[in-house]
Amino acid sequence: MKYTDTDRTIALAGIFQATALVNELAFTGRCDSDDFQTCIDSLFVEDPPDTVSVFGDITRLRSGLSTLIEQLGGGSGAPNRQKRQLNAAKYAIGIMVLERKLAKDRDMLGKVFDGIERARIQAEHFSTTHENVIASLAHTYSETISTLLPKIMVNGEHTHISNPAIADRIRALLLAAIRAAVLWRQCRGNRWQLFFRRGRILDEAQRLLVKAEAV
Repeated sequence: MKYTDTDRTIALAGIFQATALVNELAFTGRCDSDDFQTCIDSLFVEDPPDTVSVFGDITRLRSGLSTLIEQLGGGSGAPNRQKRQLNAAKYAIGIMVLERKLAKDRDMLGKVFDGIERARIQAEHFSTTHENVIASLAHTYSETISTLLPKIMVNGEHTHISNPAIADRIRALLLAAIRAAVLWRQCRGNRWQLFFRRGRILDEAQRLLVKAEAV
């Protein structure tokens, strides 16, 4: 299958949507519920017909596209927001590194798949964003990816980060970011494209955001 810059941009938006939500939770203790559900739902999508179907449709990636545009130099957000969103970029880079390590560890990869499948079964009885499902996904992240180096060190307000329910949501989002990073690699994405095709990806992200907002 031939993948395009559109596919790679969508995958990147998925990563940045998840990491931006991690940042919001860590600093404010809350995040957009629809954006959160988009990320969590992506973990349970099997054999999608195309890249965007992992996230439902392009309208569900508005925040991820906006964050990606800011990080690529195409945004004009408030200085405080831009400073905070640097954390999202840092987490995204770390996630890409960890995903490459995970891909080489078949045993751990199997444990991740098993953990997601357990959460899927729970979601059939509750919902994909029910606290029991989120706790299960968070546990899977803690027992697998969190043991790899370098660890993702989340910055934020201690009150929020130390809250067990918020910590679970953060870990579940980091797992969703890993899933998007897998998609990025499957779309033939790599760090060189981020460097040499930065302008092309920025243009595509802006085009997709206009499309998403027009719906």
